[in-house]
Amino acid sequence: MKFVNLHTHFYTHSENILEIVNQYPNDFSAEIPLYSIGIHPWHIDENRLSDDLKIIKEKLLLNNCIALGECGLDKRIEKIYSTQIAVFESQLELLHEVSKPVILHCVASFDEVISCKKNSGLSSPFIIHGFSKNYQVAKQLLNQDFHLSFGKYLLRNPDLGEVFKQIPNEKIFLETDTIAESLEEVYTFTAKCKNISVEEMKEIVWNNYQTVFKQ
Repeated sequence: MKFVNLHTHFYTHSENILEIVNQYPNDFSAEIPLYSIGIHPWHIDENRLSDDLKIIKEKLLLNNCIALGECGLDKRIEKIYSTQIAVFESQLELLHEVSKPVILHCVASFDEVISCKKNSGLSSPFIIHGFSKNYQVAKQLLNQDFHLSFGKYLLRNPDLGEVFKQIPNEKIFLETDTIAESLEEVYTFTAKCKNISVEEMKEIVWNNYQTVFKQ
């Protein structure tokens, strides 16, 4: 049983870690064995949007592409919000042909992401990566069957540990994203939050990975 890293931008070649590496359609490496692919709202380029969607559609058909993402919505950037929604919805449309989970970037847009999920009609699992909000927001997402992935913000904000304690084990993922800390440090910290061993935390996340990603 390996550690599972739900979302990282760096492939470390670690034998004891199953890494889902974030990839972009215009910056892709075929050497990465397991990855997600999507258009991040920060990197929307309407001049190549059609080509990007075509590449994502092709990669989603491959076995080592196990998720769409990261994609989503962000109200704190200059990209036109209506364009972000359109691009996000265009990516979700691709999952009507191949059902895979969605790894989400969501900033100040939880109501809108929930709405997009409902409107999509998809049964695919939706995972908010880098969750950093209070339990009220977490509960809103859990009620809509989202999973929540924790990493950077949990290590930086002790108050978030109280939120993490209340998240049902079957809805938890862990990640490093771009932080300097190791994945093992994330697991150690979260195990302390739940008052369980690191091995128990590994088993929780591993079981969630197998269930959500059908691996």
